[in-house]
Amino acid sequence: MFRHVLLTTAAFTVAGAVAPQGAWAQTAPKLSVTIYNNDLALVQDVREMTLAAGRQKLEFKDVSAAIRPETVSLSAAGLSVVEQNFDYDLLTPDKLMEKAVGQQVKIVRTNPGDGKETTETATVLAANEGVVLKIGDRIEVLRDDGVPTRVIFDKVPETLRARPTLSVTVEADKAGPRPATLSYLTTGLSWKADYVAMFDEAKGALDLQGWITLGNQSGTAFVDAETQLVAGSVNTLASGGGGYRPARPAVQSAGTESGTGERVADYYLYPLPHRTTIAANQNKQVGFLSAQGVAAKKVYEIRQDWFSSQAQPESATVAIQFSNARLAGLGNQLPAGVMRVYVRDKAGDPKFIGENAIDHTPAGSELSIKTGDAFDVTSQGTLVGDEKVSKTRSRYTMKYLIRNARPEPVTVELRQGGLWRDGEVKAESLKSRRIDARTVGWSVPTPANGETTLTFTVETGW
Repeated sequence: MFRHVLLTTAAFTVAGAVAPQGAWAQTAPKLSVTIYNNDLALVQDVREMTLAAGRQKLEFKDVSAAIRPETVSLSAAGLSVVEQNFDYDLLTPDKLMEKAVGQQVKIVRTNPGDGKETTETATVLAANEGVVLKIGDRIEVLRDDGVPTRVIFDKVPETLRARPTLSVTVEADKAGPRPATLSYLTTGLSWKADYVAMFDEAKGALDLQGWITLGNQSGTAFVDAETQLVAGSVNTLASGGGGYRPARPAVQSAGTESGTGERVADYYLYPLPHRTTIAANQNKQVGFLSAQGVAAKKVYEIRQDWFSSQAQPESATVAIQFSNARLAGLGNQLPAGVMRVYVRDKAGDPKFIGENAIDHTPAGSELSIKTGDAFDVTSQGTLVGDEKVSKTRSRYTMKYLIRNARPEPVTVELRQGGLWRDGEVKAESLKSRRIDARTVGWSVPTPANGETTLTFTVETGW
């Protein structure tokens, strides 16, 4: 097939020079990249340009291949933009041959036996899933037959570029050097946060490290760039402003503390401490958070969304709870990402015990990171009573049997949802606390190798 030939036996040579650079020069770029969560980045490139007076065409060959051309802005003193184009028809063997249809090329074949070359002039008739040539009076298909073959072209078509190129036609009021700023939005650049939490149950604390992973699929390297990361879901027509949402919300209650990070509008900025190079098709990790001794505890959780009986016992969820408040030892907002939890075994080696996603979390929040399910701590609910109190109110009586097969006592945090307007607890065997408008919670102490029964009655309306 045509593509196979191009990549194996056929070599391609272009006679003549590549398209001219234009009557201007540029030096000393100052590059900054601001990367958002939703596959979007703002690139700002400040260059010192030496321009001729009058109308001229400027070419920028190192812009992102995933640029959004409609967002391009070029500004400089005494400079007005007349027209701009983004040429992304890239120079490849396939494209060269396609552009040569109807034109003449030279076919050079090397005899494998004696190394002698023969050159023929051919007209390219077609380049659709294979190359069809007219050489003299014969029609030939360029194929992979083991004979070393080169195809020589006279020049590179003006519409083909070695790499994506932004060309801007400008009008300069006078000749001479001046700083110019090129800015644009691009897709293909992204970042995410990853957290490593080392939990010490005996001390009731965890050590937390945060890592930023930068990804570059834009097709272009950004060399020695001043890089900033923006935490938050920026609304765009393409994304609808949708941010990352974990399947199980990790935030138990949102915080009210002001974070220590830099802000712009309603977003947090995370500037990297040093300029960095983000190579094309590269993932790069940079540390951004380190905290030791953050107050934390392990809990067993049971969550029920409604008042009903369960046919089978349900395993309790194991979670690590902590706060990112200042008093807890952290005091920082946390960008969305995945938190992985480790503990040390008897030999002191870290062991992975689970992970959970978190959303963008303000400082002072309470977080619960699910690490797994405890098959030896279970709960089974029974709907004891269900009666109408009035047209708009109902009374439910529930009984929960909490069992603990572990050799030490545990406390199970049971959360009962389903409360509506004016919902209230009428009777209970243990003291409850209101979690939110729809949820009531109980801390249920359960002895080692034993069980505890929790009963309560609630009324709720709609």
